[in-house]
This record gives sequence, C-alpha cells and structure tokens, in this order.
Amino acid sequence: MTRDIPAAEAIVSGRALATGFDVECDVAIVGSGAGGAVCAALLAEAGHRVVVLEEGPHVRPDEYQTWTPSMSVRRLFREAGLLTAMGVGDTPMISITLGRAVGGSSLLTGGVCFRIPSDVHHTWVRDLGLGELSEAALGPAYEEVERRMRVREVPPQMRSRSTEKFLQGAEALGIEMRPIRRNTGLDCEGNARCNFTCPAGAKRSVDVSYLPSATAHGARIVSDALVTDVIVSNGRAAGVEGHLLGGDDAARSHAFRVRARHVIAACGTLHTPLLLFRTGLGLRSGELGNHVTLHPAVRVVARFDEPIVGWDGALQSVYSDQFHSDGIKLVGVYSAPNVLAAGMPGVGPEFRRRVRSLPYCATFGAMIHDEGGGTVRASPGREPLLWYSMAPRDLSRLRKSMTILAEMAFAAGAREVYTSVLGAPPITDMDKARALERLNIDARRIECMAFHPLGSARAANDPRRGVVNQWGETFELPGLYVADGSILPTSIGVNSQVPIMSMAARIAWKLGERIAHEKAVATRTRGRALRRRVAD
Repeated sequence: MTRDIPAAEAIVSGRALATGFDVECDVAIVGSGAGGAVCAALLAEAGHRVVVLEEGPHVRPDEYQTWTPSMSVRRLFREAGLLTAMGVGDTPMISITLGRAVGGSSLLTGGVCFRIPSDVHHTWVRDLGLGELSEAALGPAYEEVERRMRVREVPPQMRSRSTEKFLQGAEALGIEMRPIRRNTGLDCEGNARCNFTCPAGAKRSVDVSYLPSATAHGARIVSDALVTDVIVSNGRAAGVEGHLLGGDDAARSHAFRVRARHVIAACGTLHTPLLLFRTGLGLRSGELGNHVTLHPAVRVVARFDEPIVGWDGALQSVYSDQFHSDGIKLVGVYSAPNVLAAGMPGVGPEFRRRVRSLPYCATFGAMIHDEGGGTVRASPGREPLLWYSMAPRDLSRLRKSMTILAEMAFAAGAREVYTSVLGAPPITDMDKARALERLNIDARRIECMAFHPLGSARAANDPRRGVVNQWGETFELPGLYVADGSILPTSIGVNSQVPIMSMAARIAWKLGERIAHEKAVATRTRGRALRRRVAD
C-alpha cells in the first residue's frame, strides 16, 4: 500500500488503481449518499480533512443522463433492482429500490422533498424523550438542505395528464390534493423518469448539490471501495479498512486503510448494521438491525377512453394527506413506460393488448406510515438479509389505499382499473373494488414496493433503547457516528431524502465543532510544550 491515494483526481475510481493506500484524515466517511455526501461537504467546508469511501462506481452525470431506464437499473440499482424484503407471515414480498454509486440512492429518487411531519417530531420529543430532534431543533438543517437542493413546488403546468385525471377524480370525491415540492428548481422538463436518473440534469441529487463542494474544499472520494471493518484503538474508532473492487464482477482487488479519529457510517439502513455488527456493536441494547420501517407502497393503473400519454410531465407532482389519520399518503406517480408495461396483468395476446393500451392509462400511488416490522442481518454473501412482518393494521391500510385509488379513477371516468393484486382481473366498478378489499386476499399476492428503509440503528436517549445518541454517535464506540436513514427512531410517513440529509447536517455541524475544539486544544498543548523546551 502507498502512503497516499495514488491518483490526483478528487473523485478516484478505485477499480483503476494499481495499488491500495494507507492515508490519514480527520474524518473517514463510509458511503456517499444523502447522509454521507452532506457530512462530507459540511465538514470539508469547515476546513477538516475528509476521505469518503463508496462501494459503488463513479458515474458522471453527463454519462448517466444518456442511459435508458433499463441501463440505469442494471448499472446503478443495488442488486440490479432485485433487492427484496422477504415477507414473514401475512406479508407481501416487498421490492426495494436502493442505489449503489457515488451519490447513492439520491440518483434514483423522484426528487420529492418533505420535512418530517410535526406529529412525528412531537412523538419523538414527548414519547421518546428526544428533545434534540424537535421540529424547531431541525429547522436550520431543513432550511439549509432545501436551499442547496433548490427545493420548489411543482408548478401546475408540469403535471401530466395522468395526474390531472386523478386530480379530477379527487375533486369529485372531496379529496384535497396539494403540490409536491421537489429538488429540481425550475429546470424540470417533465420526462417522468426521475427514478432512473434525470436526463435533463434538473434533479439536484447529492452528486451535483453537495459532493462538488466537498471536493472543492479538499475532500477525497474513492469509488469501488468496500469498507469491511472499523479500526478500533484505545476504546474508540480510529479509522476503517477494506478493499477495492475491480473488474466487471466487482471482485476484491487491493487493500486500503484510512486512519481517522472520527468515522461516519453512512451506508444506509440495510448496510450500516452489517458494518456495526462486524465491529462488535449491537450486543448491549439488542436494538441494532431491528425496527426497520419501509413505507410499503402500491399503485393502480386506470384505463380511459381518451389518450393520456402519462409520461409527458413530472414523475410526481401532487399528494394528499386526506387519510393521514389512517396512515395513508396518496402520491401521484408515473414511471417509465417499459417499467409500467412489465407490471400489466395478463399473458400472451391479453398482455399485448393491455400494453398497447398504455397511452390511455393513468397511474397513482399510495404509501403506508408503517409500524416497522423489519429485521436486517448479515447473509453468507455481501448483501444483507431483510425480512419484514407487516402489522395487520398496515396490511388493512394497504388494501384500503387501493380501494381509494380505484374510486378516484372511476370518479374521473376510468373504464377499468388494474390493482396491485397479482392475478386479479381488472376492476370495472366500485362494487368490485370494495369486494376485492373485503376478500382479504393472501398478502403475498399484493405487488408491493418500498423506497425508504429506515430505523435499523435508531437514535435514543438511553443506550438500552437505541444504537446512537441524538447527535449520531454510537453509544458503544466513541468516535463512530451514523448519519443515514438507519438512525431515524420511527417511521416518518413521508419520503426520506430531506429528513436524512437534515439529520446528517446537524450531525456534521456538531462534529465539526468538536473537531475544531480538539485541534485548538492540540495546538495549545503543542505550544505549551514548545515553550517549556525553549525555557529549558
């Protein structure tokens, strides 16, 4: 190993390196997604030496913007889009979308930006004793994140006709809809494929909103760098070790070591627990890897007589909290046509007929503010095992949400509705929709997806009840911090991008102050020692 990263670029492709490295810095950050990128930028801007290790590849925006959706799935999605939460008991199999690249899952979000709801903050403070995580306490972080990501409401003219049809149905039923806020500024072209990267470069994912500032202030980022262990010395975190990944099969290549007094794990809800388990954490409280929440989601497709061409407009532009008390959030969505086509019911000629009708179809979705029945553990391979037991209440809500969406579609004049129940025939009226809900069909037949795994290393005010304190430092190992979705104490019921980034911002600000104080103390100590030597 060399004593420096053997490349001059700020973002180094690990698979291209001919040797490993052994470097020293103030903060080693594992992961470059929503949490890691924010920490890297804020700490580097504060003058601290930062090294970011990212398992995935580095793909430049001008490259991924040219990719088809299927290529993005193959190249940027973890497990090529096949990552799944295994259902336990009466629970659907849940498909999970996560990114694996410099920028993490922020490359693949719909750009939706919600703050944590007030009632969730209230629960954290009142029931969990987390006064540092109040709505007021996170206010400055929310504002900073939204400013840097150029968060704006989606204007009405960017709504697709698919969204407009469901808005028409919602209005007829008295369901209030509101505009969504997204991190696209005023540059969105309405390509409706944000989940597969933005071809217009409008979405302010962290690879364009945070990491450029991090590298401009001296941070080094190494892609294709799999961290396997946290170095422990004198009872505290002292850096990380791992190996570079090389070749198309991502086989291990050269070893590396980054020595740092502070380490931030920002690997995400499913992978941070694995790193902490390997470090020997999790035995004291028994909380590590448990309590995973997902926000399980479903969608319906509605066929109309007139052309809809739903892919012409913003992917997501409106939402409704009308059913907030039931734990249901309605969210407008329209994905890439080839992805929607793959989910159409039927086989053979029947399937081809329905795919040909896609220009006449509109879609809308719903997600559940779930109780959190997920558990993540290590598997024999590199990826974790995630199993999830859905609470009966949440399963009822999932079924009810499909009925609500179907009613909106029929109120707008839909001819038939395809639900998320696999093998179910199209629904042609509300009597059939309500009958389907009452049938209590086996949950394993529900096509379910999730985009916001949270809570596997949750924050607490007591080491018996959580993994990290309210500033992200692990209870069991000083100097090791967590800054990703795993630290959120409960389900939040909204898209998690801004909440994760805001939590990371306050962690970085606090840590930056701590490092500055440590440096000042060290400088004064060296000064006193020098004066003593001179005096002698």
